[in-house]
Amino acid sequence: MFMGSIREGEVFTLTDDSDQEHEVEVLGTLDVEGTEYVAVGLLEDIEEDTEEDIDIFFFRVEGEGELNDIETDEEFDKVSSAFEAAFDPKD
Repeated sequence: MFMGSIREGEVFTLTDDSDQEHEVEVLGTLDVEGTEYVAVGLLEDIEEDTEEDIDIFFFRVEGEGELNDIETDEEFDKVSSAFEAAFDPKD
């Protein structure tokens, strides 16, 4: 998927493996060890603003904004830890 310049708060549509479309909002972008990653959440979950946790999905940004799946558990763990450290409020 080609995104161009990705900005926090941007809303776009992703198509899953079953060809279903989902509107998502960019929750944040982060450089992890020289690679850009983006965190997105389903727009309907964000708009409901419930007490439930919002499912967050991470993608690797390549080229001119092309989003690619994270393919290994190690990469996912590294990215999710980096986002948690960068975006969780410190007590």
